[in-house]
Amino acid sequence: MSRSRIAIGMAAASAVVFLGAAGIALGGTTPDGHVSAMAGTAGCGKAPALTSGQHTINSGGQNRSYILRLPANYDNNRQYRLYFGFHWNGGTANDVDSGGTDGYNWSYYGLRKLADAENNSTIFVAPQGNGNGWANSGGQDLRLVDDLVKLFDNGLCIDTAQRYASGFSYGGGMSYAIACARAGVFRAVVAYSGAQLSGCDGGNQPIAYMGVHGVSDNVLNISQGRGLRDRFVRNNGCTAQNAPEPRAGSHTHIVTNYSGCREGYPVVWAAFDGGHTPGPIDSGGDGWRTWTSGEAWKFITQFSGGGGPTTTTTTTTTPPDPTTFRLRGEASGRCLDVNGASTANGSQMITWDCHSNANQQFTQTGQTLQVTGKCLDAPPNAASGTRVQIWDCNGGANQNWNVTGGTVTSVQTGLCLTSGGTGNGAAVTVATCQGGTNQRWAKA
Repeated sequence: MSRSRIAIGMAAASAVVFLGAAGIALGGTTPDGHVSAMAGTAGCGKAPALTSGQHTINSGGQNRSYILRLPANYDNNRQYRLYFGFHWNGGTANDVDSGGTDGYNWSYYGLRKLADAENNSTIFVAPQGNGNGWANSGGQDLRLVDDLVKLFDNGLCIDTAQRYASGFSYGGGMSYAIACARAGVFRAVVAYSGAQLSGCDGGNQPIAYMGVHGVSDNVLNISQGRGLRDRFVRNNGCTAQNAPEPRAGSHTHIVTNYSGCREGYPVVWAAFDGGHTPGPIDSGGDGWRTWTSGEAWKFITQFSGGGGPTTTTTTTTTPPDPTTFRLRGEASGRCLDVNGASTANGSQMITWDCHSNANQQFTQTGQTLQVTGKCLDAPPNAASGTRVQIWDCNGGANQNWNVTGGTVTSVQTGLCLTSGGTGNGAAVTVATCQGGTNQRWAKA
């Protein structure tokens, strides 16, 4: 992702938005206009009237463009999820669709890759903003969304209870405008580092809402993101609270699911240690290895066709002891990693930028720590300074570890898991416990 493309001009447009959504199929709505039961569109059962690629549409007398991305092996009898991805100020539809410098891994903020892995479950669209922004002057951008929804409903097979919008910065402001004005059409929105930039017509109906924002954002202060969130805390009947946020310099993030929300209308707030970006990495920087794509995907996929969650959400933070976890070093902010993603016996451990691949994903059974189907292993009777490796699980004491109080200690020798440096590729050993930050690890 190119940082030069995610700077946003602060000029926000006041918008007199288009109030009608005439012609949009709302077969999945209740009498009060809220999305409920699953309903297919007129395009179901027909050959698709649209193909993947760049297209134009006349909307409000303007020739507007968008990029459509159909799943592989599109099935006209299957009702698909529909996802709108909005670009940032100065960005383009192509940036969202292509993933920019990160390519496919970051296409549609990382969600296309996840959707493809889930049986090609989603149709993606990236509209192009006038002047590479979303001022929504005279409601023109909401009108474009209305016209695209109508077009897709007529030409493709879409679940009308599964429409979503998401965007970064100015695109986050546009997603918020949709949440305000089209809560009866869209199921949920995700706003990355957004603010009220594209207007908020109406804004009184509930809609599932997720906000992601950096505590050190110097472009759109996090207080602006909190303001967007709090509208839907009220609309959705959630219990008001000051959601916890990480301190600057903590190299972490906190995800809060608000409690007390009306069933099917959750509010999620994900605050992170970082600036103005949709893809923060806890260890520093940004890019497709971010945690945000997984959290956003989890948020929108909780809604099966025909309704929302069956239980009220509760407030949580990033789980302190998850079933599957990474071990992040306190000194480096990097994670314990099987070098080269190898699965061979004797493959040595290093620290590396945290990511979601299997060679950093651990599970704990009793006192064993397992990764890539092997056990974390210190050679029998290892001396201080011995490299740690993976090996076939054999029940030996050299594969048992005490994970307590932020330290990981070999049961056999009493030595501590230790990172030899703070950079990528630093060797990991067992060494005499000294209490330093290079011997402290957190499940993440």
